[in-house]
Amino acid sequence: MLRRPHGGTRWPDLVNARLERALAVRIVRVRPQERVPVRGPGDPKVDRLVREPVFVCSSVRSGSTLLRAILDSHSQIHAPHETHVRRLQVVPSTSPVRQAMAALDLNVRDLEHLLWDRVLHRELARSGKRIVVEKTPSNVFAVNRLMTAWPDARLVFLLRHPYSVACSWHEGDPARRPMSYAIPYTLNFMQHVERARKRYDGLTVRYEDLTADPVGQTGRLCEYLGVPWEEGMLEYGRHHQPAAFVSGIGDWSDKIRSGTVQRGRPLPSPEEVPAELREMCRVWGYL
Repeated sequence: MLRRPHGGTRWPDLVNARLERALAVRIVRVRPQERVPVRGPGDPKVDRLVREPVFVCSSVRSGSTLLRAILDSHSQIHAPHETHVRRLQVVPSTSPVRQAMAALDLNVRDLEHLLWDRVLHRELARSGKRIVVEKTPSNVFAVNRLMTAWPDARLVFLLRHPYSVACSWHEGDPARRPMSYAIPYTLNFMQHVERARKRYDGLTVRYEDLTADPVGQTGRLCEYLGVPWEEGMLEYGRHHQPAAFVSGIGDWSDKIRSGTVQRGRPLPSPEEVPAELREMCRVWGYL
């Protein structure tokens, strides 16, 4: 039993002392998150190591892993697996830390932006290339924040037939992802993609066009990114072993592991499209 003699050490300190000796960990109190403003870099030249990251905005099951493998095969472009970097959080756990950061005019969101930037810069520096591409699909829910953090970032909007998206996500785990759930789940992603397309400039690429005309579409991408086209982009299997494609940070299907660009599934007929997806199909030009 831990006892606190009169005027002695507080029991949380005793607990932490024992935890640190035994497990090299300690318990900290995390304050409830306050509403903190999201701000752009105070001085972009100082606050950002990566000035112009490229973000792929797409739904799940839209071919973003194929796109990133193709781009990563370029000599000047580094497109790692999904980093989920925007989910990294900073928690100033003590009053002195909060006071010190406030004196530096850095709020929690600023610190998170610095952390995200450093992670991307580390990836870019290790690759020896000059452009970094981040393709985590859930970025579509935080596009506004990403564009605030990196005002000079570039966006690639990757579209796919909405019903093909829903079917593909359902087929990844039919028992746990029935179509009744797959349709609203994937539609949420697609709606956020469309909101970003309306608000920000960027290059729109269709998955169906990428797989049917990889030379033409990769040429468009290279022109947008300011790099020369390279034929080796189409043979991404020479740069990525099948074991590199794993669940949780990208596609891991046999098709992506083949190492070559393969045509997508045939487009659904208009009659096959569920009512819930018809408007999105119309907006994206599939109906």
